Amino acid sequence: MKTVAYLLSSLLLAASAHANEPAAAPAKPDLAKGGAISSQVCAACHTADGSRGSPANPILQGQHPEYLAKQLAEFKSGKRKNAVMGGMAAPLSEEDMRNVAAFYASKTAKPGFSKNKDTVTLGEKIWRGGIAERNVPACAGCHGPTGAGMPAQYPRLAGQHADYVEAQMNAFRSGARANGPMMVTIAAKMNDKEIKAVSDYAAGLR
Repeated sequence: MKTVAYLLSSLLLAASAHANEPAAAPAKPDLAKGGAISSQVCAACHTADGSRGSPANPILQGQHPEYLAKQLAEFKSGKRKNAVMGGMAAPLSEEDMRNVAAFYASKTAKPGFSKNKDTVTLGEKIWRGGIAERNVPACAGCHGPTGAGMPAQYPRLAGQHADYVEAQMNAFRSGARANGPMMVTIAAKMNDKEIKAVSDYAAGLR
């Protein structure tokens, strides 16, 4: 009995020691492999370096790598629905996603500009202070005063295409995009003019 008890005690101690070992860190992203994926898979819509391509598609330069990898994973899983991106993300492994996300993040985004002088004041008001009477929080609370965002959770919006931001806000409002519950709630309380104004204002942030 003592031998059995000793063996059990040894096994428990070994298991406990193993459980306390730090998990192996994921491999450092390979920017060269990420660049190859960008050129072969992404360039047609996002340009080879994720720069200022069509306003219908997001600028990826300078975006947080954690956020980009998360979006790719959600396109692949179907949590974020988009027929084109779902197909593009489907063959990518988790490592591929980290590599291409890190590649885009390593680039310096070029500054953008607000285009509508008539609504820039409204856009700034919403960005900095929200819409109190409808409990719409300030955009700056999550995306930062300068639109820098927060890694993983909230994307960088400074300099982003206004058309793209507006389209995503409308998608949140309609429920077509549902992978951001907070944004679904916020966009539902905003009208077309407010969405357009804040999207244009974000484009000029730097």
